[in-house]
Amino acid sequence: MSEDKIKVTINGVEVETDPGSVLIDVCRENGESIPSFCYYQDLEPQASCRMCLVRIDKMPKLQTSCTIKCSDGMVVTTGSPEIEKAQRAMGEFLLANHPLDCPVCDRGGECELQEVIFDWGDVEERFTEYKNVQPEKFLSPIVANDPQRCILCKRCTRVCSEWMGEDEIEAGNRGVNTVIGTYGGWLNCSQCGNCIEVCPTGTLLDGVYRHATRPWELDQTITTDVYGSDGMQLSMGSRAGEVHRIVARDRYVNGLNGEFLDVKARFAHEFINHPDRIKTPLIRYQKGGKLIPATWDAAIKYVTERFAENTGKVGVVVSPRLTNESIFTLRRFASEVANTDNIAIDDRQSVASFMQNLSAPLATHRDIRYARTILLIGGEPEEEQTYTAKQVRQAVRNGGAGLIIVNDRPIRLTAQAARFIHIDPGAYDAFALAFANGANDSAAAEKLGIDTGELVALRDVIMNTNGDVVVMVGSELSGPAQGAIAAAAGKLAGENRRVLLHPLPLYNNSMGAIDMIPDASSVDEVVSASSALLIAGSLQNSASLAGKDFVVVQELFETDTTEHADVILPAASFAEVDGTFTNNAGNVQRVRRSIEPLYQSKADWMIVGLIAAELGFDLGYGVSASAVFRSIAEAIPAYEGLRYPDLKDESQPIQVRYEVRTDIDTGPLESDLARKVDRLPTGGEKITEVPKIGHKLHRLTTMTSKTPQFHLLAHGNPKPDNLLVSPLEQFELDGTPKEESRAESAAIGVGDRSHIGVNK
Repeated sequence: MSEDKIKVTINGVEVETDPGSVLIDVCRENGESIPSFCYYQDLEPQASCRMCLVRIDKMPKLQTSCTIKCSDGMVVTTGSPEIEKAQRAMGEFLLANHPLDCPVCDRGGECELQEVIFDWGDVEERFTEYKNVQPEKFLSPIVANDPQRCILCKRCTRVCSEWMGEDEIEAGNRGVNTVIGTYGGWLNCSQCGNCIEVCPTGTLLDGVYRHATRPWELDQTITTDVYGSDGMQLSMGSRAGEVHRIVARDRYVNGLNGEFLDVKARFAHEFINHPDRIKTPLIRYQKGGKLIPATWDAAIKYVTERFAENTGKVGVVVSPRLTNESIFTLRRFASEVANTDNIAIDDRQSVASFMQNLSAPLATHRDIRYARTILLIGGEPEEEQTYTAKQVRQAVRNGGAGLIIVNDRPIRLTAQAARFIHIDPGAYDAFALAFANGANDSAAAEKLGIDTGELVALRDVIMNTNGDVVVMVGSELSGPAQGAIAAAAGKLAGENRRVLLHPLPLYNNSMGAIDMIPDASSVDEVVSASSALLIAGSLQNSASLAGKDFVVVQELFETDTTEHADVILPAASFAEVDGTFTNNAGNVQRVRRSIEPLYQSKADWMIVGLIAAELGFDLGYGVSASAVFRSIAEAIPAYEGLRYPDLKDESQPIQVRYEVRTDIDTGPLESDLARKVDRLPTGGEKITEVPKIGHKLHRLTTMTSKTPQFHLLAHGNPKPDNLLVSPLEQFELDGTPKEESRAESAAIGVGDRSHIGVNK
């Protein structure tokens, strides 16, 4: 036995484990199934369900294994008539008020209570009292609640507090009258839905999916989030070519994010099967004319003829939402087919400069969770990189990490910060200069609107850290500022102190796009230098396309960009393609096809392959996404040797091998920053208003706007008069009340509650 391991005997079998391990985890890791409802790994123990009882030698009574830390020589029994009798009694208590409505419950087939009770098969129900029954109601436009199914495990309350830091759900009343509820009966939070995910029964329900289908009818496909750069793994449930729901439940996928998802990843999936999808290729034969449906053959032929007329003047613009395979294929099209270096990534806030100046490795999300010090410079991860924010909150609350935030506004994460350096608006360049070169502290502090001592104290905290220091940088910082911080961070490492970097890009594949096209030009440069354009996705600013000779757009929906298009080619969504995304920790993750491409849509890389083939160039991929990825691995050094089979284990994501340099000359970056800092004003008025929850998460975009509930969230999340009726029945999409529904909803009111639950 190694010196840092201890021995524990479980049901007569001796096993080794780490000192201080939680007993229930050790038992489960060694094949001993112990039922529990309130226990959840990495959350503070609750010990309220009393289901995980075990017998431990030399202890006078049964013990809850979720609260016991293993010690050397411990002897444990997990199954005996005594233990089963106690667990059966607890099961009977849990069923005292729980309705036996499994056939109509959305959680039927996935309910943990159902599974445990079914394992025994003959639990008695000796209570004859009336059940404490209440009607199903809504807690928000996307969270429904059936309170009678609640078993008071309080997972939802702990997740809301520890993961999200929002404390929107809590237990009220006492004893048999205890209920899980919200202040005022309405959720005013980020609407992450993690309370739904961790609920072991059908108490909290997905308001987008509820009553749509049965869980066992869904085909589950493991894929990667298409919204945020955290690379959250999720399970997409589909049936008959339609995506019905998205979850991250561990029964389907044990990804880096466990059961965590945010509001967009979990609920904003209705764009996939939306009727407004572009169904067929469209051609505008003359400027200002109408778009005419066409066949793929006709559209591809028309595109190639017009590109041939603009030889040498074809530009390519790619969206950072595309897969690595599509972006790489577009790069090959630009260089090998169009023979041009006019290719750009339309990323609103790029982190290319950060990635070009790495002086320390990238931090994984696990590194963040167990870091000792976290320095967050700019950014607002609780709105844009939600899983990163969750790891930061848990590092502080559950791990005791020190969080230092440098920002020009008090973001919500400052509530968890040990130190908040509140700088003047837009003064990040001055902080980056001070971070890279301490000799500039005095001048930088003046521009930052802070005392020089705050910079000194910041360095002291970092240099006195024993463990990991994670430096996070928001994408709103200028390129030189990002580069200077990334280049200087490595110098802070020391004995027993590891420094790690973590960028905060905006889009799901911002990192992969930089990897695929490291020498990309700006969008303005490409558009101005080209007479014909191939655009995969939509532009942030489409006005620059006015007057262009020929524009081809590959898209899911008609947008401001397609208004300038001469040809629109229907692209497949992430649910309809195979490929990869690269997240903000540098993990390459699989995107898997859940349903067949809708209508006549095709994967972006396949569309490019058709255009290239018509022009006489065979890219050599056929219809195989794995062949494209093999080409990526051969052409991009950081991806060398990778293949799809290497990426199959979502619990152990593969981090690409970015070059880390300790000899970066920061002189040019510092000189550039110094010039910028000289032009910064002094004595600016600080921003003191804390941003509203959801001001970025809930905003309407091309994709999120296709889920009706997001319209209500974006328009202030209005509370309906009647919580028993769906908010969509009571409000227009702009948040104004539907007058015609008032009388109908008034017909179901408080009076109905008094008649529900009367046993006859």
